[in-house]
Amino acid sequence: MASIFSKIVAGEIPCYKIAENDNYLAFLDIFPLRKGHTLIIPKKEVDYIFNLDDQTYEGLMRFAKQIAEAIKQAIPCNRVGVAVIGLEVPHAHVHLIPINSENDMNFANEKLKLSKDEFEQIATHIRQYLS
Repeated sequence: MASIFSKIVAGEIPCYKIAENDNYLAFLDIFPLRKGHTLIIPKKEVDYIFNLDDQTYEGLMRFAKQIAEAIKQAIPCNRVGVAVIGLEVPHAHVHLIPINSENDMNFANEKLKLSKDEFEQIATHIRQYLS
């Protein structure tokens, strides 16, 4: 059965897209810890990030780096934190989260509730910094 992320890749479920190429997709997390919290996924459905072949894994991380640089410019923060949890959705993915302290990366924190307009504004703002 296709994961929710595979359905997003297929266009069956909408997302707030940041960037996309033939192999990877970046979109805003709809349950963000912080404004700008972005998910990076390979389009190939593989459950566990360390089961990706080397080329896909390395490409995923290069793509994540490009997106992280855009997030850092668009969202006021000290750093862009990186997390790979991998339990919530059976599709390899990387969380990029603008942070000012380690606590900003605590997944037990209450998630933000943003409007459709807020999500769209954040996505548009991040996209402006992609080269």
